[in-house]
Amino acid sequence: MENQKMPEGKVCKCPHHKALPILAIVIGADFLLGALGIFTWWFVDVTWPILLIIGGFMWMSGNSCGCCNK
Repeated sequence: MENQKMPEGKVCKCPHHKALPILAIVIGADFLLGALGIFTWWFVDVTWPILLIIGGFMWMSGNSCGCCNK
């Protein structure tokens, strides 16, 4: 089946559509807190690749909602 776009003015409320922007904010906060000295750079160096891997898995499995597969 071919993917169809949502009608104008309609917003999909599926949680996976919000997951990657939230993940980007978390990664940015991770770097900011490392730069401010709140987190150690070791912690930042370990966490951001883990967060990217989690985001990749979420992105790969993200097309399972009804709005994406109509």
